[in-house]
Amino acid sequence: MNISTDLQRDIWHDLQEPGSYEWWYFDSEDHEQELSLVCIWFAGFAFSPYYMEHYLNWKKNGSVPPKALDYGGFSFQLYEKGKETVNFIREGSSLFEGSGNSIDVRFEQNRFHYDARENAYILDIAFDFPARRQKITAHFVFGIRDRFSYRKNDENNNGQVPRHEWLLALPQADVSGSITIDDTLKNKSRTIRVRARGYHDHNLGLIPVHEYIDTWYWGRAFSGKYALVYYVIYFRNREYKPLSICLLHDTVTGELHPQEEFTITATGSCRGLFAPVHGRSLTFSGEGFRLAIDKKQVLDSGPFYLRYTSNIVLKTRNIKEERLQGISEFLSPGRLESPFLRFFIRCRVWRKGVVSRMYDRYNFLKTCAHWFNS
Repeated sequence: MNISTDLQRDIWHDLQEPGSYEWWYFDSEDHEQELSLVCIWFAGFAFSPYYMEHYLNWKKNGSVPPKALDYGGFSFQLYEKGKETVNFIREGSSLFEGSGNSIDVRFEQNRFHYDARENAYILDIAFDFPARRQKITAHFVFGIRDRFSYRKNDENNNGQVPRHEWLLALPQADVSGSITIDDTLKNKSRTIRVRARGYHDHNLGLIPVHEYIDTWYWGRAFSGKYALVYYVIYFRNREYKPLSICLLHDTVTGELHPQEEFTITATGSCRGLFAPVHGRSLTFSGEGFRLAIDKKQVLDSGPFYLRYTSNIVLKTRNIKEERLQGISEFLSPGRLESPFLRFFIRCRVWRKGVVSRMYDRYNFLKTCAHWFNS
């Protein structure tokens, strides 16, 4: 596990190893409108039940190995007032395009690129979502608000560990743009103007996450003065020391305060019908440092993944108390090994060329629920 903030590494790496993956994650929150948005591009959809099944069959039977680009993907989630408005995941072969020379990635008609002149990431999004009777078009500018320099390498096993990289490309952005949602059944359309704070990072690895990572807590939050990112990974190999990072950036002075050594306490253990067991509250305690993370409203929940709005209270020797708001996520990727859970995850994923009654029924019920509640 290597961590960096090197913007030049935000390009596509064209990984060829079976089970390899790469994804680019963007999120933003518009607190005035109580709106939250997530966009992710995948070159090898790490959490695809189809990719996982192909990989497991190859490992067991020595069949044709899976290729990452046969499982490219794109996801788009929009939440308003804590409720899901759009939850779209699409994957398929020959749908992903990337540049190994510049920051420029496309999946079907959904593209992002970095514009050096504007010092911004430009996101252009357009997709049909027939299972929910929706058509989405959107344009966003993620203007770089502040960046910093940081690097850390995993020292477990003297650094001889599976390759996984986390690139913190954009810890804080000023986001502007718009989303147009067309209801193709009712023939209605609405446009949402967005002015928000955003975030962007990039992950890649040469082996499936379930073989390397046991559990993964991640989050980011902002206040008027500070930007905070935390990243905690427990490895499948119990002899490996967990990777724990908390990066506090003072956006006024430009100072970065990294915390790499702290005790982690998870309380309020709970689980959903299919969701993994996880702690609703996290506390990070170190020398002269304490961070309390209170996960509030569930935005998205699945067999291996949860996404929350969160309130965070920070205290240090020099900071009496700072309150931040943001997003927290939890991953338990090993649950993808379960055929039973993969069956239900398919309800969420529209794969090119695959007819799935489960996918159609799930989205029909979600559409009915949305219309009933709107």
